Amino acid sequence: MYVFSDEAGNFDFSKRPGASKYFILGTVTTTDPGSLAALIDLRRDLAWDGAGLESCFHAAEDTQLVRDHVFRVIDGLEIRADFTIFEKSKTVPHRQRDEALYKLAWFEHFKHVGPHIVARRDDLLVIAASIGTRKRRRAIRLGVEDVVIQAVSCNRWEVAFWPSESDPGLQVADYCTWAVQRKWERGDDRSYNLIRTKIRTEYDFFQFGSRHYY
Repeated sequence: MYVFSDEAGNFDFSKRPGASKYFILGTVTTTDPGSLAALIDLRRDLAWDGAGLESCFHAAEDTQLVRDHVFRVIDGLEIRADFTIFEKSKTVPHRQRDEALYKLAWFEHFKHVGPHIVARRDDLLVIAASIGTRKRRRAIRLGVEDVVIQAVSCNRWEVAFWPSESDPGLQVADYCTWAVQRKWERGDDRSYNLIRTKIRTEYDFFQFGSRHYY
């Protein structure tokens, strides 16, 4: 099992302009990572059409024309996408820092998703974008490790941190998580509807919480 991860939102715990309302953790899972190379083929096709990209696909920066092409490719992939949404203002104060929320997010997300994607005899490779601090990377590893120990039985597992441009799976995760963020932050579900059939879980972690800390 190959799991590619991405996140949306920031760690600004305030109501200042630019602070996101939500922090969203998304994963895209597949047993056939080779099929994701369709994005590489798309990039070559776009170059022939004169719409070459200077870097990898990135939903927040790509033009709408490029996004439309990418979402069509994603629609044809055999993947499952899962998301856990955290309304940041409901986060208790001692978790209102990036590494604390990051570890909580990974543990809670994978606690729900892991048992549905990994069986006892499976090998699990979790691939996350290499951006971020060493503490964040450690939080991901510890979050996955905690879940593997407590909730998931598998043959073996590993976590890798690669640049987004190095693997199309990370770019698929970026696009899917961006689409979910647009829906939650802005009420814009245009892109979300394009990946709706790929979404298996969309869990609002604080859905039953009513207390806001800022």
